[in-house]
Amino acid sequence: MNEIRNFIQNITPINDSDWQFFSSKLQEVELKKHSILLKLGAVENHLSFITKGIVRFHVPGEEVDLTFGFLFENEFVTGYDSFLTQTPSEYQIETLTDTILWKISHKDLKEVYEKTSVGNIMGRKMAENMFLIKSKRELSLLSKTAEERYLDLFSYRPKLLQQIPLKYIASYIGVTPQALSRIRRRIT
Repeated sequence: MNEIRNFIQNITPINDSDWQFFSSKLQEVELKKHSILLKLGAVENHLSFITKGIVRFHVPGEEVDLTFGFLFENEFVTGYDSFLTQTPSEYQIETLTDTILWKISHKDLKEVYEKTSVGNIMGRKMAENMFLIKSKRELSLLSKTAEERYLDLFSYRPKLLQQIPLKYIASYIGVTPQALSRIRRRIT
């Protein structure tokens, strides 16, 4: 749980009583590789912090899934649009590795917002961070080549990328697995 407190401390200072209240709402969950965190059509009811593992966001397809995001250790994960609106998700979130999460429910997070001095600041700053990640991804798809998107992803978390199947990386950067193989050959 120290990872979560350190993460929050980097966003905004949190006093001991606010931390005690917030941390009392957290539940630790251990998941195996390829576990579904959020199923297509389900309503997201949790915000989770990843202390170990990798997750991916994808739209399931009949032949191929469309991967549009990865999250790693020391990051929050949620189907944020579904979480905010409490409506069914249009995508899935699954673990790519064995994963450990600390989860807080939608109801409990609202209570943290109402009863702590830093809850709203934490929520706003995390929402801003998610917006920046999404904007960066969209701009990357519009303005960079597939090779540049691959290099960006590879420079972001090179060791963790070794744990992500190439078919998911190819889908994420918007190319076929064969095109990704050609990109990788050109780079090395």
